[in-house]
Amino acid sequence: MRLAVAATPNVAIPTLDWLCSSEHEIAFVVTQADRPAGRGKFMTPTAVGSWAMEQGIEILKPIAISELLGPLRAVDLLLTIAFGTILPIEVLSTPKFGSVNMHFSLLPKWRGAAPVQRAIENGDTGGGITVFAMDKGMDTGPIFLQREFRFPSDASSGEVLEALANLGPEIVSKTIEMISRGEASTPQQELGVSYAPKVTKAQAEIQWASNAEQIIRKIRAFTPEPGAWTTWRSSSFLISRATFGPGSLGLSIGELLVRDGVIAVGCGGGSSILVQELTPAGKKKMSAQAWLNGARIETGERFG
Repeated sequence: MRLAVAATPNVAIPTLDWLCSSEHEIAFVVTQADRPAGRGKFMTPTAVGSWAMEQGIEILKPIAISELLGPLRAVDLLLTIAFGTILPIEVLSTPKFGSVNMHFSLLPKWRGAAPVQRAIENGDTGGGITVFAMDKGMDTGPIFLQREFRFPSDASSGEVLEALANLGPEIVSKTIEMISRGEASTPQQELGVSYAPKVTKAQAEIQWASNAEQIIRKIRAFTPEPGAWTTWRSSSFLISRATFGPGSLGLSIGELLVRDGVIAVGCGGGSSILVQELTPAGKKKMSAQAWLNGARIETGERFG
């Protein structure tokens, strides 16, 4: 089958690698425009754009979505994976067999841009991956296949997405086989619908009045993007890994305690967390111990 793939981040690459080694053909990839990145703000292609350049595959970065209509008439199927732009139905219906999306939840739960992040934030212990036929709604189309996945108890959203991405080749392969054989997809149920809007930076700020469980879920959910953050000495401060602290420290909300090379932070309800990994403003990610080697924490200091 001759496919086009519309995708942007790294989670698409395991499936793209499989397609390159399969009997199928990637006619071209569609991805977002280059954007400034890093301290130098150099224009940088997306992860999928870089991959396609290395493979010598044609890349389209349309300014107007209507630019895709002509190229898509020459393909059998459009596969989208976290493309980042809603495509109109006239585009989705242009390929011979229409368009399918690989979505990182068990639909109809967590429709939207941030399914894994919202699932972890909500306290879900598992999720999965769905391939469905795209229609004019947001993640509402009929389902071809789903695979369940149990979240490791301490995994970040980035780690869960990486594991789910590695399930992509199998489920996409079987979906293409179903489409080739003319097998029908199954309409989504309306029971159990929930939504996963994109996470804003403001939503990723740690609220220390929350209890330790809620804060640890937020840290896991928003790592690596957009990053769970707080402030220390008026500077932004990312926390990327933490665990539960003892409940008898008597810390006020946001108060820091350093003991035996460990950073404890007071949370709501008398609970606390132990910070394991962090990124101070303007520096690279480091262990809490490495940060303590240079920081001078004073009695009574706090985050937030």
